[in-house]
Amino acid sequence: MAEEGHQIAVSKACALAGMSRRTYYYKPKRRRPKVNEFLDQRIKRVIDALPYAGYRTVAWLLGENKNTVQWIFQIKGWQVRKRKSGHRPRVQSLLSAATRLNERWATEMARVWCGEQHRWCALTIRSDNGLVFTSRRYTRTVYRYGIKQEFIRSHTPQQNGMVERLIRSVKEQCLWLHNFASLDEARQALGAWFRYYNEQRPHQALGMKTPREIYKLAA
Repeated sequence: MAEEGHQIAVSKACALAGMSRRTYYYKPKRRRPKVNEFLDQRIKRVIDALPYAGYRTVAWLLGENKNTVQWIFQIKGWQVRKRKSGHRPRVQSLLSAATRLNERWATEMARVWCGEQHRWCALTIRSDNGLVFTSRRYTRTVYRYGIKQEFIRSHTPQQNGMVERLIRSVKEQCLWLHNFASLDEARQALGAWFRYYNEQRPHQALGMKTPREIYKLAA
């Protein structure tokens, strides 16, 4: 009726609609969600110790439902920021299949600044075509141990994706969180991180098992 230019009282309109005025004026209030404080504190302790851990890892470590942990992450704003990724063209995979344990290795290089010693140390035999892997000294050493080198196609890190992803995790979860003053300090931190990665950290791709558990099953 208001659209037709007729004015009508709210009380009369509500009576015609069979609705109370209280219902007409009601505005829903968004209630603040209640969070289990005990679980909240347990989650906070884990992410303080492991700031790079996502909700799935935290839920597995605590033995809690991942949906509940994710809900608390969202309320508290504790989500791990996802790395932006642009368009990645499809690249034909270079077949490299192993038939037994320790038959094929993949390698990559990263550099760690070790403070006053002014020295860069390598972290980590399939590799890219970097200067280190194609140098005479490196290839001579590999040949001496009877290892065959395998190179991926130039400008296609996807063909060595697993080890590339591992090195990224090493940087984000260990190297970039420290400012090492010595080579020994870097070695200790990296050793502790790799023990955690292999023996404690659940991997979604492994069915939330650790690499050590999978290795024992395959041995």
